Amino acid sequence: MGRMTVGAALFAMLAGAALPTAAQAETPIAMSETEVAHPALPPILGLRERAAAENRILADRLDNVIPAIMRAEGIDLWLLVAREYFEDPVVATMLDAESMHARRRTILVFYDPGNGKPVERLTVSRYGLGGLFAPAWNPEQQPDQWQAVADLIAARNPRKIAINSSDLTPFADGMTLSQYDRFMSALPPALHERVVSGEGLANRWLETRTPAEMALYPGIVRLAHAVIGEAFSRNVITPGITTAEEVQWWYRDRLMQLGLTPWFHPSVGIQRQGAEGMLEGDEVIQPGDLLWTDFGITYLRLNTDTQHLAYVLKPGESAAPAGLKAGLANSNRVQDILRSRFKVGRSGNEALALARAEAIAAGLDPSIYTHPIGSHGHGAGPPIGAWDNQQGDARGEGPVRANTAWSIELTSYASVPEWGGQRVDFRTEENAFFDGETVRFIDGRQTDLTLIPSDR
Repeated sequence: MGRMTVGAALFAMLAGAALPTAAQAETPIAMSETEVAHPALPPILGLRERAAAENRILADRLDNVIPAIMRAEGIDLWLLVAREYFEDPVVATMLDAESMHARRRTILVFYDPGNGKPVERLTVSRYGLGGLFAPAWNPEQQPDQWQAVADLIAARNPRKIAINSSDLTPFADGMTLSQYDRFMSALPPALHERVVSGEGLANRWLETRTPAEMALYPGIVRLAHAVIGEAFSRNVITPGITTAEEVQWWYRDRLMQLGLTPWFHPSVGIQRQGAEGMLEGDEVIQPGDLLWTDFGITYLRLNTDTQHLAYVLKPGESAAPAGLKAGLANSNRVQDILRSRFKVGRSGNEALALARAEAIAAGLDPSIYTHPIGSHGHGAGPPIGAWDNQQGDARGEGPVRANTAWSIELTSYASVPEWGGQRVDFRTEENAFFDGETVRFIDGRQTDLTLIPSDR
């Protein structure tokens, strides 16, 4: 069977597969430290049910997260500005499921009057936002939108006016220069010195995971694990025929069929005895190969990011070489070391340095590049290392906070005796939740190499 035939066969399999549905809300999957081997694909909500779930979670976040973070940051007014198809990253996560984009210029205002009173949620815009924000502009009475904003703010006389402007993080840099100039021109000069960066608010809003979100997150990660399980099987891979690139595009076709969205193009790589580095693209998968994949989806406004390893059995083999199994165990050990170094208030750079020192002292050869995840794949909050920087940087100076989700992403290198002492890269990535005390995997982690037979 030629490669074109393989691609056609993969597509035919996709076209003929039954699409999982869920007329009712899906049964929650509990968080677990143990990953299910070859998990079944959970039910996937239809678009109407997805919208209802997204709107319910958004309303809960606005009711509970906003007051908490404004009071923690000492900000009594937060101004957010977005333009159609050019949304502020924070505003994009505050649109209800039917409002797919900001309309014209969308301005949101949060105001905390203090004394235990509810936070006002206002929209100075021509269009409502699913009833989540109270309309605060009548263009017939005040045609100038910016003057309407300025009047609203002046009437409330806030101590601090936060806007999203930050050189450090793109998540808090949504106020463009043109909109800033227009805003400051309309704002009374006496209030100019009260304008501050909303960086802390933006990060906290985006990184905080709520109980309602965490009830759904295990099922979302299970979806990703199930699709990876399909990819790393003989249903997709025929050793000696299938290429790494074909598996990448199989992922894309499979997600399209399931009505799911990738947030990045999937990666598939091959490590092979006697070959240097990671083989990719049109390289044909062979018996004896160690396969790696990096795969992530977006569903119900939450993201996954997973890296798994698989071994293609040679004829007559029933298990992977001991050296390859030991290499994955080393990466699991680094995961545990890193998880033990999470502490509320500790910076990402501190966690990186402590975890690396402990791993190296244990004889491991780690590289750690863990990041927050949630509303974005590479989420708001302090990264813990980067693949090209194991010393930390300015972004990693931010504090680790409770109720945050993480991609525990890292690798450890090890010499594999069965491959003549060849240095092999054992990349792993699993999603986890930090409750302020412990870091728990959301849907387990890979502790055994997935095995792909060379023959049926």
